[in-house]
Amino acid sequence: MLHAVIMAGGSGTRFWPASRNKMPKQLLQLIGAETMLQSTFNRLSGLVSPEQTIVMTNEHLVGPVRKQLPHVPPEQIVGEPTKRDTAACIGLAASLIANADPDGTMLVLPADHVIQTTQQFQDCMRSGVELVNQSPARIVTFGIRPTYAAESFGYVQRGEMLGTTGTAIAYQVESFREKPDRRTAENYLRSGNYDWNSGIFMWRATTILDALRRFEPAMMTHIDKISSSMGTPGFSNTLKTEFEKINSRSIDYAVLEQYSDVAVIEANFRWDDVGSWQSIGRLTTPDEQGNCVRGKYLPIQSQRMIVYGETDHLVVTIGMSDTIVVHTPNATLVAPKQEEERVREVVKQLKARDWQDYL
Repeated sequence: MLHAVIMAGGSGTRFWPASRNKMPKQLLQLIGAETMLQSTFNRLSGLVSPEQTIVMTNEHLVGPVRKQLPHVPPEQIVGEPTKRDTAACIGLAASLIANADPDGTMLVLPADHVIQTTQQFQDCMRSGVELVNQSPARIVTFGIRPTYAAESFGYVQRGEMLGTTGTAIAYQVESFREKPDRRTAENYLRSGNYDWNSGIFMWRATTILDALRRFEPAMMTHIDKISSSMGTPGFSNTLKTEFEKINSRSIDYAVLEQYSDVAVIEANFRWDDVGSWQSIGRLTTPDEQGNCVRGKYLPIQSQRMIVYGETDHLVVTIGMSDTIVVHTPNATLVAPKQEEERVREVVKQLKARDWQDYL
């Protein structure tokens, strides 16, 4: 049986001031009428049932997540007591799935990606199921054919072609590469042997647990204690005490870069990880001046702007270009596009000043 794990615990600091601790980007309507979390969940309709879906999030976001996803059983929205990166998140979810379905296949996907179209996405996921069924010890990842030399994405180097499964072509993974500099990204693009790493994975729950036991035995000691307490009165306390003892590791470092049998399916759906305000520009139809707008906006001799606000608040710019303007009830951001990475610096300074009302 196919199970889905939606990772919805990110803080989305690069989307400040819209994204805050109590309402991070995956819970916002950044693209379209649905929140990013709702879009991710709805994309699974007909592929994975709500009863086979687990949402991993921060413990303080459990309430908002349950409100946005009323069809997911409340007990399957799991609140992590502290941030411990994706390896711990995935290990805990896999343990819960394996307890209920020892032969279960597990689809892992972030809550904050934009994917078009749903049918192509589901066809690709079904191809992943075929690959896992062919070799239960296999790990499957999904790559995106790059359309430009992106420095903000990780890459997967494709190796030997494994064949066609369903509507997709699968390859053995040669290597994983971290976010490159500009020249390296251009080389990847020219070579034609690299895909963007989408961060979407599929495997048997027991396969990833076995891999974590091999590569991260200390982590699994704590996860096993949490899993064994599931359904008991002491579960919440065990989750808190044991999860906090886990060292933070990404699943890429913990398992994928060391595992021998990893396949990549080159996905044919449109994908964006919506990592910063400029990604809104890539995913929004601009006006005649190249401005990408959400909210009420009056541009006067202004071009290539990204404006995010509310319908009851007018934003006006005069003689501006290539600038990001984000308005919220208690904070406003104005920044040149080329400086958008420094939004994280804003968040750090707010923390240093203990200005909690703005975090």
